[in-house]
Amino acid sequence: MTKVLSLLIVAAMVLHLIRPLGLPGLRHRRDAWKLAVLALAAMAVTVGLSHMRG
Repeated sequence: MTKVLSLLIVAAMVLHLIRPLGLPGLRHRRDAWKLAVLALAAMAVTVGLSHMRG
């Protein structure tokens, strides 16, 4: 699950650098760092949930 999530986030970051996504808070190319922060948070939640179950 974490590999798929990381690939999706990297793809979104590359697309955002080519052409900004236009979402609120992501209207400029310089906002790509926000996707990186979102990726770190999503990975932390995913890993945390996987360790809680097993």
